[in-house]
Amino acid sequence: MIPVMLQIASLADAYRARRLTPVQVAEDVLARVRAYPDPAVWISRVSADEVRARARALAEDALGRDLLPLYGIPFAVKDNIDVAGMETTAACPAFAHTATRDATVVRKLLDAGALLIGKTNLDQFATGLNGTRSPYGAPRCVFDPAYVSGGSSSGSAVAVAAGLVAFSLGTDTAGSGRVPAAFNNIVGLKPTKGLIGSTGIVPACRSLDCISVFAASAGDALDVLRVVQGADAEDPFSRVSEPKRLNRAKLRFGVLAPADREFCGDGEAEGLYDAAIAALEAEGGIARPFNYAPFREAASLLYEGPFVAERLAAIEPFFTAHSDNIEPSVRAIIAGARRFSAADAFRGEYELRRLARAAVSEFDAIDMLLLPTCPTIFTVEEVRADPIRLNSQLGLYTNFVNLLDFAAIAVPAGFRATNGLPVGVTLIGPAFSDVDLAAVGDRLHRALGAGAGRTRAALEASPVTPASPDEILLVVAGAHLSGMPLNAELVQLGAHLVETTRTMPDYRLMALPGTAPPKPALVCTPGFAGPGIEVEVWAMSPPAFGQFVAAIPAPMGIGRVLLEGDRAVPGFLCEAYALEGAEDITRFGSWRRYAAARDG
Repeated sequence: MIPVMLQIASLADAYRARRLTPVQVAEDVLARVRAYPDPAVWISRVSADEVRARARALAEDALGRDLLPLYGIPFAVKDNIDVAGMETTAACPAFAHTATRDATVVRKLLDAGALLIGKTNLDQFATGLNGTRSPYGAPRCVFDPAYVSGGSSSGSAVAVAAGLVAFSLGTDTAGSGRVPAAFNNIVGLKPTKGLIGSTGIVPACRSLDCISVFAASAGDALDVLRVVQGADAEDPFSRVSEPKRLNRAKLRFGVLAPADREFCGDGEAEGLYDAAIAALEAEGGIARPFNYAPFREAASLLYEGPFVAERLAAIEPFFTAHSDNIEPSVRAIIAGARRFSAADAFRGEYELRRLARAAVSEFDAIDMLLLPTCPTIFTVEEVRADPIRLNSQLGLYTNFVNLLDFAAIAVPAGFRATNGLPVGVTLIGPAFSDVDLAAVGDRLHRALGAGAGRTRAALEASPVTPASPDEILLVVAGAHLSGMPLNAELVQLGAHLVETTRTMPDYRLMALPGTAPPKPALVCTPGFAGPGIEVEVWAMSPPAFGQFVAAIPAPMGIGRVLLEGDRAVPGFLCEAYALEGAEDITRFGSWRRYAAARDG
């Protein structure tokens, strides 16, 4: 039986156990999409025949079922992201054009086995945080259609929260990947700027935009991030991750002082924010008020200062020729950019640098921030009656994040008693703290017990357990894998499993002759386009790592292994002389699969 709330972890388990096939999931998803009462979720969909054909191809790929990290997982993308052969509209029909190739992020997902269902609605040109600024209609909050869904990634959030897909892509410049998560009781992961390449994205503010991920849990969102992150040669803003670790054992987190709080009269939202603070303290965190002034002032630059000119730069030729085709609120915001000069832009940059220094200095006393995602929620009619002012209020706690180069993750925090609508909180940390931030967010999400989506479903992904700051990572690909003959060597040293992932495609797997127990070797072959090899990443203390490495017998050694997303992690490598007579078993994609075939 397919659960009401689609989650990556449970679907992957069902595929591996042969309880479900992609064909069954595709048919179920197509039926859900037809039955869902809010047609404004979608701008365009992959045809049912194409979805079925893709699902059949996946079902017939026995090797892919075990090797592809997102095998058969249904997903959606915001319609400012290119999909080859489909229109990209950015919610503006006059702007629509058919994409000739996939955005980099979409291609990575399809190559990982994910099943695309369609393209979702958004505030036009990703300008807005409420979800009402689209000629294709206004997606509604999954808990009450009188209320906004949040934006600009409105349809993407609703599609996940309503159980139509397991994850979706949004974009986030000022909060578009976090606000809709809060309003629909799901997780919104806004990664560090540049961590996901943006080739094939219609920009809002190119220097600030992030591709974001909506999912039921932080663990599911990280599964997607691991597939899509990494250098993008065509994106000059692309960056390779340099992981920043948080002191999760004694986490100091910044909270709003009473004088800095604004909840627009929503006392229940403030109460749930206080409950989230208490829950994180109960998990061992230390709450500390901080100076919010530089963060608030930086946020004001995004729309009130010259940075709004970047929105005009993104579409200026189209805007000049077709301004009458643009939604009035969006048109007013973008047109406002013309009052700023080049000198204003430099002055704005100087002011941002000043504020950034003051904001970063607050992190001398804290590791991360815990803020409300939004101060409150509004009805669709309220927003339509006062579109600029109320939209600005929704961004009070989100607008500064990309300007100041922070990572963030929004998680559900509970429900108002009076109207049953959800409230969210956001964890914000330094650039490249994405994984550790997600681990803290996952703990908090589970502690608050809000579940996921409109059914408040229990989280099915395993808790996120990254390495601690003082631990060393180790990639294993053979006899040290979980359940394999030498895994006890890791366990006895106190090592723990961090994740199961894959190498980059240019690795071969070779079965070494005459080893006992049998062992493989990872061999990097630049330019080779293989499936990537399944590996595990373990973490251990520096003394344990030293003891382990000292006992490694020749011809094995430790070097750098490149994992999905271009992450370099210490792992097993092999001396070249030992490869003579070795069998190339790359086609199996994993030592487990080869061992199972060898042993019959």
